[in-house]
Amino acid sequence: MLNAGCSHTLPNGNYPLGPHPEQHDFKWNTGRILDEYQLIYITAGSGWFESDRVKQRIEAGTVILLFPGEQHRYRPAEETGWDEYWIGFKGKIMDDLVSKNFFSPNNPCINLGINEQAYHLFNLIIDGIKKEEGGYQAQISGAVLHLLGTIHAGNRENLMEDKEQHAMINKARLLFRSNITNDFSPEQAARELMIGYSNFRKLFKAYTGISPGQFYIQLKIERAKELLRSPAIPVKEIAYELRFESHFYFSKLFKEKTGFTPTAFRLRASGTPGL
Repeated sequence: MLNAGCSHTLPNGNYPLGPHPEQHDFKWNTGRILDEYQLIYITAGSGWFESDRVKQRIEAGTVILLFPGEQHRYRPAEETGWDEYWIGFKGKIMDDLVSKNFFSPNNPCINLGINEQAYHLFNLIIDGIKKEEGGYQAQISGAVLHLLGTIHAGNRENLMEDKEQHAMINKARLLFRSNITNDFSPEQAARELMIGYSNFRKLFKAYTGISPGQFYIQLKIERAKELLRSPAIPVKEIAYELRFESHFYFSKLFKEKTGFTPTAFRLRASGTPGL
């Protein structure tokens, strides 16, 4: 965590307010490039945001996500001013989220609405930085991850504005769950939903963050964990029940997803010493 704060800009007021550290200061005509991520939450008023990729009107309830190395500028409208909360941070977790397209410079403005949870998390982070009580860094890091999850969930909802599409994805998830011990596939789910597979895959990933195939595999792995906690069920039987092509493939995939072979997971779950 690097910095956090909040400000209130009156209509026709100067912006940015007050002196900024040199690396954060900017003027509208020159813009700015940061070497960190920043989350900016506009809770009242309106304005504009521009980057090399996007030019967008900003309304209350918008989260602006700034990316390292991206030229940008933003300001409140003179007639409204705005209220903003911001946090600046760096880290591998955020780098990984961006590399996996959970967040993208092509979509830096997310319409979260006036979200009480986000508002609470921003205030928690700001208060934590001000007080610097014991263990505050871990608490703040957790709050930032929680906040990113809240924003990502809001972004997914925006990508699924069509209620029929939303209902279709929920039905797809139910199909996967109800067919966890059957010979079933994402392609079959698409056929049952009467939608082309490529379009289905795109919509499913936009909503859940993963492909339908990976979602189905995750369900099977979670079910396998439950079954492995019962020592009476052989690993081969679990592989067969969950319709893996072989118990060798099941063991290989289980280790890829969990870090343990099925047998090692079973021993660990039983509390066997040394595991």
